[in-house]
Amino acid sequence: MGKFTILDLIDLELEDPNALELRCVCARKGLSKEIYSTEINRPGLALTGFFEKFVGKRIQIIGRGEYAYLEEMPEDKLKPCLDKLFSYDIPCFIFCYNLEPPASFRMAADESGTPLLMTPLDSSALSIRLLRALDDVFAPRQTIHAVFVEVEGMGVLIQGESGVGKSETALELLDRGHRLIADDAVLIKCLNGNTLWGYGTSKMMGHHMEIRGLGIIDISQVYGLNSVRDRKPVEMVFQLEEWDNEKIYDRLGTSGETTSLLGVTIPRITLPVKPGRNIPIIIEAAVLNERLKSQGVNAAKEFNKNLIQWIESENARNLWFDRFANRRGSK
Repeated sequence: MGKFTILDLIDLELEDPNALELRCVCARKGLSKEIYSTEINRPGLALTGFFEKFVGKRIQIIGRGEYAYLEEMPEDKLKPCLDKLFSYDIPCFIFCYNLEPPASFRMAADESGTPLLMTPLDSSALSIRLLRALDDVFAPRQTIHAVFVEVEGMGVLIQGESGVGKSETALELLDRGHRLIADDAVLIKCLNGNTLWGYGTSKMMGHHMEIRGLGIIDISQVYGLNSVRDRKPVEMVFQLEEWDNEKIYDRLGTSGETTSLLGVTIPRITLPVKPGRNIPIIIEAAVLNERLKSQGVNAAKEFNKNLIQWIESENARNLWFDRFANRRGSK
């Protein structure tokens, strides 16, 4: 992503329970400062003059403990600590509980151009929300050409060449009671290093869908508000392709095909498309089957296991009968 500043942090459109409720009270000229890290810091030890291992490039949180120390600290002892503290390239300080920054702190912030922010949140709530927001902002991301739908509670990407029928398949799924997240372009983010989330790429486009021969339709207007979602974890990928008579397709479901997005591996199923195949119903069945797999029930493996056992038992019986027949023939 591009540069992310303190002003961008303040302007994040977050609703409860994620809202940060930040406002700048000092050193507004520093609002263009860039945030480099998803981590935050409590500068309690630094305020006492101990700067060993102090991480200055993180957002600094001031809670009641740090604030009480600032109020009790004599001015002649506090000033050298503040001078040293503000010599670091700190993005900003955030005072929790709507605590007013002391005059000496404001003066040091103005001189260094380090913004002072305030929030009514307590330090624990702010830390949780701030870490969540920064993780989302700095998450690895990519935009892919696909349709993203929720089927049986599972986030499903439908990919394929243009014109193969992705939107028509999604439309049939919507008619069957499932939900649309994004059509044509899907933004994928990797959160926490192992979870993929999918979003629409444009708020202006919203939940619109292009159907060749019909045009642009507003899914929330046609199918109702319950037919759309803003985001969803990505848990499966379906690759639609034109039927190829020369290609051998998986018929048992034991291949275990996967794909990797942003370093995260998820199941993928290749579905050949031709007249007479009901792709939406196949996708529904595949999603339900994948949910069973997550609960330890794998129909393909069970079938394969039972088949092997049957073959082995049949061979054993035939071998016994052959030996018995040979013994009787020798008498």
